[in-house]
Amino acid sequence: MRSSASPRLLVHFCSIAIVALVVASRATVASAQYVANDPGQISPQTVAVLSDLFEKSAYRLKSFGPARWIDRGARYSTVEPSKDLPNGREIIEYDTATAARKVLVSAATLLPAGAKTPLSIDDYVWSPDNKQMLIFTNTKKVWRLNTRGDYWLLDLPTGKLRKLGGDGPESSMMFAKFSPDGKSIGFVRASNIYVQNLATDRVQPLTTDGTASLINGTSDWVNEEELAIRDAWRWSPDSKSIAYWQFDTTGVGQFTLINDTAQEYPTTTVYTYPQPGTTNSAVHVGIVSAQGGATKWVNLPGDPRQHYVASVEWLEDSSAVLLQYLNRLQNTNQVLRADPETGDVQTFFEDKDKRWVDVRDRFAQSRGAGNSSVRWIGKDRSQGMLWLSERDGWRHAYLISRTTGEPQLITRFEGDVMEETAVDEARGWLYFTASPENATQRYLYRAKLDGSGRPERVTPSDQPGSHDYNISPNGEWAFHYHSTFNQPTVTDLIHLPDHKQVRVLEANTEIIAKVQPLLVATAEFVSVPVSNHVTLDGYMIKPANFDPQKKYPVLVFVYGEPASTTVNDRWSNQRLFHAAIANEGYIVVSFDNQGTPAPKGSEWRKAVYGSVGVLSAAQQADAIRELSRQHSYIDLSRLAVYGHSGGGSNTLNLMFRSNGLFKAGIASSPVADESHYDTIYQERYMGLPQENVQGYHDGSPINFAAGLQGHLLIIHGSGDDNVHYQGTELLINKLIELGKQFDFVEYPNRTHSLSEGKGTSLHVNTTMLRYLKEHVPAGGVSQ
Repeated sequence: MRSSASPRLLVHFCSIAIVALVVASRATVASAQYVANDPGQISPQTVAVLSDLFEKSAYRLKSFGPARWIDRGARYSTVEPSKDLPNGREIIEYDTATAARKVLVSAATLLPAGAKTPLSIDDYVWSPDNKQMLIFTNTKKVWRLNTRGDYWLLDLPTGKLRKLGGDGPESSMMFAKFSPDGKSIGFVRASNIYVQNLATDRVQPLTTDGTASLINGTSDWVNEEELAIRDAWRWSPDSKSIAYWQFDTTGVGQFTLINDTAQEYPTTTVYTYPQPGTTNSAVHVGIVSAQGGATKWVNLPGDPRQHYVASVEWLEDSSAVLLQYLNRLQNTNQVLRADPETGDVQTFFEDKDKRWVDVRDRFAQSRGAGNSSVRWIGKDRSQGMLWLSERDGWRHAYLISRTTGEPQLITRFEGDVMEETAVDEARGWLYFTASPENATQRYLYRAKLDGSGRPERVTPSDQPGSHDYNISPNGEWAFHYHSTFNQPTVTDLIHLPDHKQVRVLEANTEIIAKVQPLLVATAEFVSVPVSNHVTLDGYMIKPANFDPQKKYPVLVFVYGEPASTTVNDRWSNQRLFHAAIANEGYIVVSFDNQGTPAPKGSEWRKAVYGSVGVLSAAQQADAIRELSRQHSYIDLSRLAVYGHSGGGSNTLNLMFRSNGLFKAGIASSPVADESHYDTIYQERYMGLPQENVQGYHDGSPINFAAGLQGHLLIIHGSGDDNVHYQGTELLINKLIELGKQFDFVEYPNRTHSLSEGKGTSLHVNTTMLRYLKEHVPAGGVSQ
């Protein structure tokens, strides 16, 4: 499947026999020879680009940070390469207004006694008084992110550096945090919570019952994946107590990943993974003294296996714990106030929807936003709580009265709040991102906290594209990240509210210059009408030598599910991959159908409830047909589709349901049967399978495999802990039973990202491109 590389294995299945073909490659990537009469051969120019992109990371952008605001924005710190120690990094402090620079922590300071190299800085956290710092280093991946590692304490006045965690194993600490009084740190290790006194170094276990099946202070697999719960414990503001999640996974179905290549005999990884309609973990919330002792359990209503705790946090006076409590269908989100002494709860506020509710700031932790997902307003936080709700058909910000629990609308406009960015209480403003006129873009807006007047745009009108902001606590400054579909990210420091640029923090000048020759393929955004008076946003990338008098083959890149959009006026390395495909002689297009999380209102996003996969396939097929009616240069006789994960599922649906419209499809890591994905994601959008039998049937591609026409390539990693290889095996059996020929490539032990191991990313993408060229001939032909 891969051109000009190592040998390929392509397995063809039919109902009569399984035939394995091993075809030797023609050359290595470094010495690729372009064979013009081979329809599957990739040009040497494209091979070089893909090698740079996927193997050499030659187009990786430089990032700014990690940065931290100091003194509410008067200063900030960031991490920069050391000028003195090779491969060392150091923490630099800048005066925000003047740019006065000071080396705060030199690389030499981060050199432990006897060590030859300084500590790597994966992350760092200031103490409350800014005199000490936690350095997170030597990190290891836990499923998706590097959340396990070592923590070192640096005393800034003395330069003293010491490792924390007692005599625990290397890289075993998780989520270490200073107590609010700065006297202790808490952390998680092996499903238990500990507190270390920084004066005495004594390590005190607060829980001792943690096991592989009883998890304290962190999360089980599905709550981490779908609710972004990783750091699952919280200091009380008075430093006296800790509130934490506990997950009891006994009774949850166990999934086994088999590794056939690690050693002589296969090894296994077994973990709990609840599939739709099956048993979930029992979730509890406990409160324990920071000095140790018995846990006081919160008296959560209902069955703990039929609810989710989406967030846990303290009120500022330590008098209560606030929780988001979801029912299993995820259409009711109760904000509960729990008494830490008695464990009793009262309902403070409730958000409902006939389909599903989005959890308040569900991705706060995954964005590194810290512990708090709730913002309180007013003197002593007495006025109320900020909340995002879709109760009026738009995702709007509300102020929930602390005394009555009643919501007051803040953002009075016909548009969606995409993300709360900051609150400037002194001046009475809520900053948020939105784009009411163009769903592919993102801009900064602000609205009065009292709800008076309409929101106003802060991002200048002459800066199209997508903008992200990290606003200082005093509301006067922001780290500003700006990119477009054709422009890599530039990071600068701006002043607010005038949005005046103060200085550039990371220009990425070299990368911007390097990618420009690759972007000669013309790119444009399009709007395409489909049935029921719906219009889809899309983009179209044409070959560099495009001739409108010719007809060109088309590759549709699809995702189409509620978790993500593809049509964004934002930089992505996907842009370079698609430019490379276009320059092989294809038009590359993508559409966002209804059901994707575009800022077009609740009805747009939730139109797919109970039938995920049905509407997306219909609208994607309608969109490409309509685009071909608009443009004679689109050749529907040479049409292909590809996608990954949910996009792999939609690729299967389009190949099975479109009556031969697509001549080739490449489904990467697809969910072939929705009843085999996880509970939280699938039940949020589909309900319980026992109550929606038809919906699960109609949304699952495997049930429509008899409709396959054209060439189909399925790609999957056997170590995928997210979308299991099991689903692809079931689909393979179905296709064999139906006598349908197809192609299949397994990547041994690769996860859902299909990136582990030398050469993997390059191999995956060249395999896809070669398959496209083999089955959908490239280049323009006369109309």
